[in-house]
Amino acid sequence: MSATALLGATLGTVSGVLTLCGLSLLCKSCKKGKLEGRDDTDPEKTQPSILHSLTQFSVQKLTEPIQPQASLKFPKIYWPKPSVPSQEVINQNDHGSSVSETFEAELNTCNQATGCDEVFSPPRQASADETPCTSEQTGAMTTSSSILYPKLHFSISLHKENGELHINIVEAENISVVPGCEGYISGCVSVSEEQKHAHTAVHKLAARVQWGEDLVFALPLEGTLGADGLEGEVSLSLHCCDRFSQNSTLGTMRFKLADVSMMLDADCWVDLQPPKQQEVTSSAGELLLSLSYLPAANRLGVVVMKARGLLSDKLKDNIDISVKLTLKHQNVKLKKKQTRRVKHKINPVWNEMMMLELPSELLSKSSIEMEVLNLAGPGTLLPLGRCMLGLQTSGTGLQHWKQMLDNPRKQIAMWHPLYA
Repeated sequence: MSATALLGATLGTVSGVLTLCGLSLLCKSCKKGKLEGRDDTDPEKTQPSILHSLTQFSVQKLTEPIQPQASLKFPKIYWPKPSVPSQEVINQNDHGSSVSETFEAELNTCNQATGCDEVFSPPRQASADETPCTSEQTGAMTTSSSILYPKLHFSISLHKENGELHINIVEAENISVVPGCEGYISGCVSVSEEQKHAHTAVHKLAARVQWGEDLVFALPLEGTLGADGLEGEVSLSLHCCDRFSQNSTLGTMRFKLADVSMMLDADCWVDLQPPKQQEVTSSAGELLLSLSYLPAANRLGVVVMKARGLLSDKLKDNIDISVKLTLKHQNVKLKKKQTRRVKHKINPVWNEMMMLELPSELLSKSSIEMEVLNLAGPGTLLPLGRCMLGLQTSGTGLQHWKQMLDNPRKQIAMWHPLYA
């Protein structure tokens, strides 16, 4: 009985275990079939696993090296080279290297102050791949041909019965002066070594001023403007008088009396030219200067090179020579600079560059005054001579300034006579 009961219990247990295993396998197979059916019906909802990524990449190995390409292409840098357009050829071995080194040092200082690493200067010749930035800079740059001089509007009438010449001053335009200045128009008729003067009333100057006044000049009765006409000259000038009662000439025009017959009863518009400097018989020496203008940085570079032929009678006791630079806008002094002093040399050499901040729109109304000084004693500066450069001057000062405007980013050197 005991053996039979033990055998029956063992068989029952084994059969129960087998039944449970079969049921568990059946459940697992059913769940697996349901998951596979769901994946087949909704392929878009399939969740990517770690082993199977959603994106497939194809990597191809290239044997050729890849060169990096810059997104911006900058033009080449052209450094200004010193050039001498004057008649005398300057020895470049004496000052060329020092001037170029000083110019590069000033450019680096200027770039650090403005926050730019490089100053890009396009080539002088026109190219097809010119950038818009370059065209804007060259278009905004002031040139000698774009300067506006004062214009005078007048008319001429001749009264033969009275022997009088009437010049009606109508108006003047393009006047550039400091606000608050007053001015007038003066006329002068020169006939047979005799001069006759007349002037209008004083008006407050502005960009456009109207006078509407007549200047009357009496002419010789025996010389009417007939076939041959009179030998003489007529000049009209625009003057400015500031608060200190110092009169300065803004422009002058001249014409012959023989040409009056062609100008009768006609509206005349004439550009007033800058007045000429007074001619001095004896010069106090010469000063060699080099000018350059950088439109991108609004910088004016003045290189004081050397002087020669200074007055020896003022250099007897002590020789200690320097040059003082004064930047003026119209009649207002903006900046002053001075070179180092050179001792015991009648023909001193400085080779010093002075950088001045000057916008391009102010170039037409600005000027530079150079004055050579000698330290004769403690605290005593004796002026040896001076010269002016600008569009309001004449001679070498006007010629040098125009060449600088027509050749930006280029060194232009020229000798200037000094006047006491």
